[in-house]
Amino acid sequence: MSWKRFFRRSEWDEERKREIDAYLEFETTENVARGMTEEEARYAARRKFGNPTLIREEIYRMNSIGFLEGLWQDLRYGMRGLRLSPGFTAVAIVSLALGIGANTAIFQLFDAVRLKLLPVKDPAQLVEVSLTKVSRHHQNGHFSGRRSNLTYAQWEQIRSRQQVFSGVAAWSNTQFNLAPAGEARNVEGLFVSGDFFKVLGVAPELGRTFTATDDQFGCGSPGAIISYAFWQREFGGSPSAVGRKLTVNGYPLEIMGITPAGFFGVDVGHGFDVAVPICSEPLLMPDRKAVNKRRDWWLAAIGRLKPGVGIKQANAQLDIISRAVFQATVPAVYNPADVKVYLNLKLGASPAGSGVSSIRGTYETPLILLLSIAGLVLLIACANLANLMLARASSREREIAVRLALGASRGRLVVQMLAESVLLALSGTAVGIALAQVLSRFLVLFISSTGNPIFLDVSPDWRVLGFTAALAVITCLLFGLIPALRATHVAPNTAMKAAGRGLSASRERFGLRRFLVVSQVGLSLVLLAGALLFVRSLTNLLTMNAGFRQDGIVIANLDMTKLGFSAERQRVTNEDLLKRLRRVPGVDSAAIVRKAPVSGNTWNERVLWEGHKPIVDFNRVSDGYFQTLGIARLAGRDFDGNDTPGSPKVAIVNEAFAREYAGGTNPIGKRFQIEGNRGEAEPFYEIIGLVQDTKYESLREEFVPIIYEAESQSTEANQEPSFFIRSGFTGPGLVSSLKSAISGVEPGAAMSFESFKKNIQNALLPERLMATLSGFFGGLALVLATVGLYGVMAYMVTRRRNEIGIRMALGADKKSVVSMVLREAAELLVIGVGAGIVLTLIAARSASSLLFGVPSWDPVSLVIAAGGLAFAGLIASGLPAIRASRLDPMVALREE
Repeated sequence: MSWKRFFRRSEWDEERKREIDAYLEFETTENVARGMTEEEARYAARRKFGNPTLIREEIYRMNSIGFLEGLWQDLRYGMRGLRLSPGFTAVAIVSLALGIGANTAIFQLFDAVRLKLLPVKDPAQLVEVSLTKVSRHHQNGHFSGRRSNLTYAQWEQIRSRQQVFSGVAAWSNTQFNLAPAGEARNVEGLFVSGDFFKVLGVAPELGRTFTATDDQFGCGSPGAIISYAFWQREFGGSPSAVGRKLTVNGYPLEIMGITPAGFFGVDVGHGFDVAVPICSEPLLMPDRKAVNKRRDWWLAAIGRLKPGVGIKQANAQLDIISRAVFQATVPAVYNPADVKVYLNLKLGASPAGSGVSSIRGTYETPLILLLSIAGLVLLIACANLANLMLARASSREREIAVRLALGASRGRLVVQMLAESVLLALSGTAVGIALAQVLSRFLVLFISSTGNPIFLDVSPDWRVLGFTAALAVITCLLFGLIPALRATHVAPNTAMKAAGRGLSASRERFGLRRFLVVSQVGLSLVLLAGALLFVRSLTNLLTMNAGFRQDGIVIANLDMTKLGFSAERQRVTNEDLLKRLRRVPGVDSAAIVRKAPVSGNTWNERVLWEGHKPIVDFNRVSDGYFQTLGIARLAGRDFDGNDTPGSPKVAIVNEAFAREYAGGTNPIGKRFQIEGNRGEAEPFYEIIGLVQDTKYESLREEFVPIIYEAESQSTEANQEPSFFIRSGFTGPGLVSSLKSAISGVEPGAAMSFESFKKNIQNALLPERLMATLSGFFGGLALVLATVGLYGVMAYMVTRRRNEIGIRMALGADKKSVVSMVLREAAELLVIGVGAGIVLTLIAARSASSLLFGVPSWDPVSLVIAAGGLAFAGLIASGLPAIRASRLDPMVALREE
């Protein structure tokens, strides 16, 4: 039998029918010619040919595949059944779509962050070269970029000494200002080595990419490569973009080429707009010039393994050259202790086929936890649907019993009932996939911010499709198979009895339907309690006293590097700008800050303090800083105009410093020194003030000792000052006034503005993600569990109408009937809540690292979750209970 005939069976059957009719007509005509009557002739022709219907059925079966034919019949039967129950069908599809869509969306995000390979040639051959088993305190110096793994000197040594890579490349992320003057227009930038695109195997869309000759020390401004997205956004996709000039940090660079549409770099979560050679860093970053400094950690490196070389061999060779690399790159300013630590550093290789990422450490654990939460929601939805399917199957007991009595096999009936589940699973999956595409993109936008845009490719790949397909199969089996097996397990003679309804209700007293509801209640409690934990944790972070005010503060970031001011000229310019900003109408106070609080940026030094050498966090601020941020001064004075580069060094410390290093006494008047890089002590600093504790690096940390230096005493050129401005009037009007004030003092300064509070809120995006999604899933679980309990109690009332009618006929009042129904609901709730509390205490341990200010066993969250779930459950049970109390005993007794 050919597949062509299988799919054209109806046409084939019609052709055979015409052939048979033509033959019978011919035989009838022949018989009439032999002298028979019309009736005798037709009867003789049929007797000679045989039964036409049986012959056609035999031919039809010959052109059929039994399994597919039966499956198609079952699916059509299932479609008719679902069409006759639109309410049930809609609830089932929506429940599955939400469960499958949420799981798929979170898995898509996890796939994009962790699993998806880079869109480059043979990504499995790529490895990242970095330090192994090292923490930040083993690296002495300055750090910049998201992956500050190597210095430029180390990179040069690795490139010249390695023997296991067919090519090795380096890069560093940064931001470039494309505005020639005035307000900054920052884009995502990359410094890349000459072989960066060659090593990755990335061919240009237009023009050309860099080569090794483009990245020679002292190259100046050799040109720029732009991304496909930037090309479309800025140049409308015009081919004439190649060869045009682009102003980068004030310098015109020629656009040499455009990368392909799918290439975003190697840092997953962050795309790039403009790439320039590493050798141009001294030109574009004159205040830094990291290529000339052995203490500046700012580069990351990636290599492509040679054919036949594995990652173990790469690690072995890198281990061998490590000693030579670090011996050749020891910074001249290191003291003997630093040199000893530095020479013990080791290089290693790690797989980089899926790229490298600074956001993996931030979001990998939350995404895994959210995927688990979404999985629990899907389990609750499946339990709910299984209950609905059981109710539908129970209503068909008579039909199934008759079919079993007439000889239908149990397997055949199970397959037929599963057809409905298959259709629901397919429909729910289709809607869920569409929902996932919207939700996954929303999640990417959710974790992005203006200052830290997140780029993730969340387009479905084979992993996502396989994950979704597996979900569809599992959900189909979970909510479809058990009800089908249970419905076909009933004995025909039992189902045919009039009292079968009561017997069934008795069998199910502590049976499958109640078990499913208990499971829903228990799992819902886990999700509700988890949601409360994350919401309370976020609330604690948002409402905690960080030691400084957040509202009404605008940060003005200036860049004057291209002006080339001397240190003295820059200091005077910064002071003039500060004075001018303080005179802007509506500005209450302003100050210069080197390290913004809770920005993730840190600066520490080893200090000589009363015979000890602790490492203490530092910041450098101008006068008015503590007033601007509302930091209480507890003793002493603030910095003032008498604190100049030539005056004795002064410092202000916080309470944590006084507690830890001064025994809790007032430290004003005491002195300390900062240990120099060669072990030489710098001048003495006198402590002139004591201020309250504030958070330093993040809101999660404990209050740490902080030393504040005076900006006015600095001898370094602060060419990128940040001004903190407090005002009761925020918005475009204030920013416009600030722009005018800055331009009036230094029109050549590039400037950008941001909200201090918004920056702090952006630092809490992982916590916001967990609180928002867990809250949504917890609410969804509560709704599903409430609907499930309502369904069971309504089903119980319907199945026990006779019993309730008898009770009421014998004198039971409405109150006792309501109490009977609510008692059963309370039993299910108590068992479910008890199981849920145990599960919550076990599951919450995995989330303890994500919580703040609330224990994983928090009794408040458990009580609120259990109370809310119990209240919703009793409300849901009250409706069937009231309906049961309104039964007419005579009507109920007349029913079967």
